[in-house]
Amino acid sequence: MANRNNVHVVQRGDQWGTLREGGERASGLYNTQAEAIEAGREMAREGQGELLIHGLDGSIRARDSYGNDPCPPKDQK
Repeated sequence: MANRNNVHVVQRGDQWGTLREGGERASGLYNTQAEAIEAGREMAREGQGELLIHGLDGSIRARDSYGNDPCPPKDQK
């Protein structure tokens, strides 16, 4: 089941887009991946979800959690 609070940063043609998990249309299109990451980070913070950043090949290259982390760090600082 898709978590609509999660946001994916994906390539859309020659641009980068932010896409809610389970959605088909990008919420926004940006000229650079950095711009899309910043917008996606804000969307994930607001929804307390995860930000998943995809590379050019479509694989997930990084992820950040905002809110309930499904994989919390094991070290206790």
